Amino acid sequence: MIYKSQKDNYFEIIKISEQLGQIRDVDSLLDRILSEARKITNADAGSIYLKKGDSLSFEYVQNDTLMKNVAGGNKYLYTKQVIPIDDKSIAGYVAAHKTFLRLDDVYNLDKNVPYTFNRNFDKSSSYHTQSVLTVPLITSRDKIIGVMQIINARDEEGNIIPFSKEEETLVTLFANMAASAIERAQMTREIILRMIKIAELRDPEETTLHVQRVAAYSIEIYEQWAQKKKIPSETIKNVKDILRIASMLHDVGKVAISDSILKKKQQLDDDERKIMKLHTIYGAQLFVDSNSDWDDMAAEIALNHHEKWDGTGYPGFFSQNGKDISIPISGKKGTEIPLSARIVSLADVYDALISPRYYKNAWNEENVLAEINDQKGRHFDPEILDAFFEIYPVIKAIKNKYSKD
Repeated sequence: MIYKSQKDNYFEIIKISEQLGQIRDVDSLLDRILSEARKITNADAGSIYLKKGDSLSFEYVQNDTLMKNVAGGNKYLYTKQVIPIDDKSIAGYVAAHKTFLRLDDVYNLDKNVPYTFNRNFDKSSSYHTQSVLTVPLITSRDKIIGVMQIINARDEEGNIIPFSKEEETLVTLFANMAASAIERAQMTREIILRMIKIAELRDPEETTLHVQRVAAYSIEIYEQWAQKKKIPSETIKNVKDILRIASMLHDVGKVAISDSILKKKQQLDDDERKIMKLHTIYGAQLFVDSNSDWDDMAAEIALNHHEKWDGTGYPGFFSQNGKDISIPISGKKGTEIPLSARIVSLADVYDALISPRYYKNAWNEENVLAEINDQKGRHFDPEILDAFFEIYPVIKAIKNKYSKD
């Protein structure tokens, strides 16, 4: 166990709960909440469902056993699953009744309980769920926003054991404190998505699903690259928190481009292309009065995500005098391009090719991967591209989760 005494447990939970308020991205927040809840109980796995309408949406998962292999394990983060809020499932029951369930063995439930354990995940992943602690996420206004499940408590030798009454109390307390932080982070995400919807009214290419895919691709590519570089885990978490939100706004500058160009279905002429390229500068200008790391990264991504590793991208090192913006013939090159923009560039191009657009059908997967690989060292940073291919099962899982189906 991580914590030694009940008094220390409570102090640690209060300290962690205060830190949660500093995390802006809802997915980064869920990751931290689940990690801390698992530390309290020394649990192997856990998941969080968030309330959407009358259902629970599977939003986040951690599993030490499955995630030893990142490429194989992380794809479960992007599993699609919706559960009705009713008495038929464990999570649904907890949400419906705003109560907790502490179950020693979900494969041997009391025959008198109304809920059952869904074994599909265990079957598909070759995992075995045994002890489960399920608690509601309830805000200070008594509003339920989701459910957290902690799975397979372990003893010091790693054997699966039941959760204790004390652990139930601690996790329930922590969940109540975490719920308010989740609610605040959800509000931030909704504000960002509303901005995207405004852009979507102008640009049919810029959809909320597209930006959510690009954001998810980007943080997974970054994490793989950063781990290979042996970057500290705390730094990785902080960058992911900022990168996901900042990357969603990569094309926000298109709101300043005329409809006659933005919505033109024919090929743009040279003058129109020059104007279209200005969306990178307009986007960066939205964050020019920087007050945070998030502003800085949003600006660098908006400005640089069309730069290319070999220097043939845009806008390059531009100058601006009044309203006149001068874009050079050649762009930034190599590591002159910020890391965040090099990552988003790959994520954006992949999604543009693999997805249908109003003016084209989706490319088949084989052609997309061949085209991207052909651009190694030309359009894309070779190390970033390597990271992309190393986690491609995760990339595919993201594409499937954030789809219209």
